[in-house]
Amino acid sequence: MKKIVSLLICLSFSLQIFASKVDTLVVHSKSMNKEIKNVVILPDSYSKEGKALSVVYLLHGAGGDYKAWLGKAPNIKALADLHNVIIVCPDGEAKSWYFDSPIDETYKYETYISTELIAGVDKNYNTIASHKNRAITGYSMGGHGALYLAFKHTDVWGVAASMSGGVDIRPYALKWGIPDRLGNYSEYPEHWEKNSVINLVHLLGDKKLKFLFDCGVDDFFYEDNKRLHKKLIERKIPHDYIERPGRHDGPYWSNSIIYQMLFFKEFFTQETK
Repeated sequence: MKKIVSLLICLSFSLQIFASKVDTLVVHSKSMNKEIKNVVILPDSYSKEGKALSVVYLLHGAGGDYKAWLGKAPNIKALADLHNVIIVCPDGEAKSWYFDSPIDETYKYETYISTELIAGVDKNYNTIASHKNRAITGYSMGGHGALYLAFKHTDVWGVAASMSGGVDIRPYALKWGIPDRLGNYSEYPEHWEKNSVINLVHLLGDKKLKFLFDCGVDDFFYEDNKRLHKKLIERKIPHDYIERPGRHDGPYWSNSIIYQMLFFKEFFTQETK
């Protein structure tokens, strides 16, 4: 316990000073035929010719864009330095929900994030191009997106997390632009069933994915996250779950990312031993 407290104290001091560099990487999406901007945060230690680094992908919520994380949790720049990782914040548009839309061919954000962006980052930066050195997380819509993409692509990400994630979209059939991506629930119920994270746990099976999800007890997604936790327990699927005081807001996510980055760092360290 003393060791953990000491680590968090050191972490608190470390977050006050950072020297990371913020880039904007433009990636051409062949699947959507457009250029997409992404924030890339490079730790102070980064060198194109030096040691290759692990990469953490952070997805934004509904209404956000590729700069949203810098506003919601500016401490991520310090976290890149502290954990010596590259952080990538993609643009998933305001309400993509990170699907390949079955009704709108202009929205293929699953393909973009899991294939096109990964290739672009690995091509342009000195990364360890392996699922064992890639993590993904996000808040709200991005929390849904992180688990959705990781569950479906365990060959791309070895570790994942979600904070305040919309892990079951079915109760929100009229909100946040989801019908624009999947169609109306009354007309296309199968789209909603097949694309809710809570219905994708069967994809894990014997596949190895280390993952964590957390949610504040005053968050409107809290009950959905509890149900996902219960389902995973019933299926005996290993995972970490945290609930604590907090709402669906920036202060919660800025705090949550500190713990999730420790979770990712532990995974990267174990995988490279």
